[in-house]
Amino acid sequence: MPGQLRGKSVRDHRSKIIEPAQVPAVLERYRQEGLTIVSMNGSFDLLHAGHLEMVTQAKQQGDILIVALNTDASIQQYKSRERPIVPLVYRMELMAALEGVDLVTYFSELDPIEILKLIRPDVHVNGAEYGVDCVEAPILKELNARLHLVERVPGLATSAIITKIKSLCD
Repeated sequence: MPGQLRGKSVRDHRSKIIEPAQVPAVLERYRQEGLTIVSMNGSFDLLHAGHLEMVTQAKQQGDILIVALNTDASIQQYKSRERPIVPLVYRMELMAALEGVDLVTYFSELDPIEILKLIRPDVHVNGAEYGVDCVEAPILKELNARLHLVERVPGLATSAIITKIKSLCD
């Protein structure tokens, strides 16, 4: 029977995807239950095991993990016109399909400041390569949110994967 697995109801991963305007109301319900809100953001283009490590560590920081993804136009502005490889709608579905992810949304700005104002996380997770002085640091301080940094898994970066694929085509 669809939606059932060994007697348990299976949540359709697409139900985890919410519009940015919905974020405050949805998260307020969790806050009223006393749950800790954890956020992460990024492009998450070509989802790989390094991203999974970030999700795993992020989920360990609290109760509700919301991931905010850059829109395609946003990525094109700060990476290149050839990116992303995977369009936003599919990146959101992939992220939402991960067990540790509770909610997925998106933002169109170059940085996540405005979406973080909507999320108001208790903890924000970022790659260690961005450091404690990351672009999110000022708003996290204003929100009294803790920053948790995750070390990069060696050799696992989307740009490194793209370079390797290109080398195989030469």
